[in-house]
Amino acid sequence: MKLLVKTLAGLEPVLEEELRSLGAENIQPLTRAIACEGDRRLLYRANLELRTAVRILTPIATFSVRNEDELYREVRRIDWSQYMTLTDTLAVDAVTNAQGLSHSKYAALKTKDAIVDQFRQETGRRPSVDLTNPSLRVNLHVTGTRGTLSLDTSGDSLHKRGYRVESLAAPINEVLAAGMVLLSGWQRDCTFLDPMCGSGTILIEAALYAYNIPPQLHRRSFGFQRWPDYDADLWNRIVREARERIREDFEYELLGFDRDFRAVKIARHNALAAYLEGKVQIDRQRFERLEPPADKGFIIMNPPYDERLTEKNVEVFYQMIGDRLKQEFSGYEAWIISSNKSAIKNIGLRASKRMTLYNGALECKFLRYELYEGSKKE
Repeated sequence: MKLLVKTLAGLEPVLEEELRSLGAENIQPLTRAIACEGDRRLLYRANLELRTAVRILTPIATFSVRNEDELYREVRRIDWSQYMTLTDTLAVDAVTNAQGLSHSKYAALKTKDAIVDQFRQETGRRPSVDLTNPSLRVNLHVTGTRGTLSLDTSGDSLHKRGYRVESLAAPINEVLAAGMVLLSGWQRDCTFLDPMCGSGTILIEAALYAYNIPPQLHRRSFGFQRWPDYDADLWNRIVREARERIREDFEYELLGFDRDFRAVKIARHNALAAYLEGKVQIDRQRFERLEPPADKGFIIMNPPYDERLTEKNVEVFYQMIGDRLKQEFSGYEAWIISSNKSAIKNIGLRASKRMTLYNGALECKFLRYELYEGSKKE
């Protein structure tokens, strides 16, 4: 089957590698998505194991569409009885920028009408709509005059891992956090440290990666499990195999720190909800006073940008970060994400790599700093 795996801007390269490792074929990178092909086993494994996927769609029809009437007719042509029954529930999501279909919510409404009208014509009754937890979620995407209808295999967005029982203001997206860990190139061969861990998302995603724990291992349901062709035996076998690949031990420390008592408490609760008890350590400490926990280590941090989270003097704060890294953390590799381009300059270190990522609507730079004693040349 054909699959369209959606992600966040900037994470396409690591998602492509994830899909390749699962055996996907005919991989084609797109903007905020990867198109590929695979069998039902790949579909199930992708929903369970992909760390940087937001949603996995399987296209079922492509057609030319210029207005709402054409859309309605094309949707009615599909035999919807092969995908749902009269007692199932339905939801439609639509994204359209076509001139004749400029209103996405209205396009979704016309798509829904076409589906339920087909059932009403055949049976005299129509299936119900459930926007929260439908049996079948249909996705419509229209660009220009080209429309594509897909089935949503995931159900809830895959960034919902289930461990965020509490959060602070402006928590980082779980998919973005996992993508940062993978983009950084951390080889799981040294201590991992998030010195400004907030509610713990980056640390938790790093720990799931370190122990090779599938991010959706404890998810209760997926969209494909409500389909008529759902293979429960195959799914149970895939979950069992994934559990067998989990590492029992990780020889390095996974550490999170924050200056806020409440953040530490929340991060600990979230780590417990992620079944990471005994695998991560989270304590209260200001970065200004934090001592390196090992001779060699890996740092990823998400400091305040002075946007959604405020810092009284953000330039001085970022200068402190740079000074502390240079003076105390030689032998480490540090990655910092921030949308505050002015404040980043105050770090005072030369970044050896720069990437553009988006934390919500904020365009951010994800920067690598290699920390040496003296100069890099020496």
